[in-house]
Amino acid sequence: MSFTEDNTSDNYTTDFIGWEMIKNFIPSDKKIWAPFYSDGKMKEYFKKLGFDILHEDEDFFENNKGDIIIDNPPFSKFKIICQRLKEIDKPFILLCPARTLQLKHFQQHFKNNLQIIVPYTRPTFTHITNPKKGYTPPFGVMYFCYKMNLNKALIFI
Repeated sequence: MSFTEDNTSDNYTTDFIGWEMIKNFIPSDKKIWAPFYSDGKMKEYFKKLGFDILHEDEDFFENNKGDIIIDNPPFSKFKIICQRLKEIDKPFILLCPARTLQLKHFQQHFKNNLQIIVPYTRPTFTHITNPKKGYTPPFGVMYFCYKMNLNKALIFI
């Protein structure tokens, strides 16, 4: 399933600064899988940051790669994505709206091993069909971390 073809509201890619701001929380000895392909820029960004990343336009529900998952998931499919993430039970960092914490299905799956990174500055995004960069949503976003073994449960950056 290619999310880029499925729902145009899902086609926002996180700009470089959004990943650079959490660089120090990503283990350098792990292979990163970024399964939610948008425009493919994430592979370029993470290589620039010095990480080994797998990022191809493949079906997330039929694959299980890398050691950790780091990505900005398509929110129209978030409930089934959470089910799949729990099934594969791999550490992850997901960039999501702050309201994600209030979603019942998210709480049920991840409440026991959840850590959150709260950015002081909101990351920016670019829609793949609109070349204008730097869109900032009207809502706050956070990095939801599962089994990442960070030194605190709530980290402000």
